[in-house]
Amino acid sequence: MQPHEIEQLSFEIIDREAGHHGFAADQWPVVRRVIHTSADFEWLTMIRIHPEAVSAGITAIRGGCTIVTDTNMARVGIRQRDLSRFGGTVTCHMSDARVAESARREGTTRARAAVELAAPNLSGGIYVVGNAPTALLRLIELIDQGRAAPALVVGVPVGFVKAAESKALLLKSGVASITNLGRKGGSTVAAAVVNALILMAGADR
Repeated sequence: MQPHEIEQLSFEIIDREAGHHGFAADQWPVVRRVIHTSADFEWLTMIRIHPEAVSAGITAIRGGCTIVTDTNMARVGIRQRDLSRFGGTVTCHMSDARVAESARREGTTRARAAVELAAPNLSGGIYVVGNAPTALLRLIELIDQGRAAPALVVGVPVGFVKAAESKALLLKSGVASITNLGRKGGSTVAAAVVNALILMAGADR
């Protein structure tokens, strides 16, 4: 089988096993791709998609937005060639020398310092967190302070320390977001969410 045939068959299996899932038509492609990436049907009950999240993400992508990720793993997992057709870019600041210096000076994590660096240029963009709860927590703070204005936050950090709590705060904030309950998540899941949006953005073009 060719790769596209394997993917299509996988989606058919997911559709069949998920049954009546209750997600809106524009939300299901996101959920299905996350399940495809993780082989985990628990996402049916733990993913949370803000009512405006999908449309906000698609609009941002079609507008050639910048997507900022908290890890290089998430960055390389995003379909950059498809994104570039809209004029968009994907970047990660974790290896930036300014981030390393700021983290040392402030005694904080690079992930948190990377959010600080990205915030002034984030208006209308998408911030993607798959690994670092400290990044998501700082992003929420900056949004609350009016210092960051992303069109969409994809917040699915994985882990045992502050991961679930950071996602709960994101939900409480009311920001257009795609996130989940609990500890699960990760860079591959974060990239899957963005890739679903990129493919949806190009579907009618």
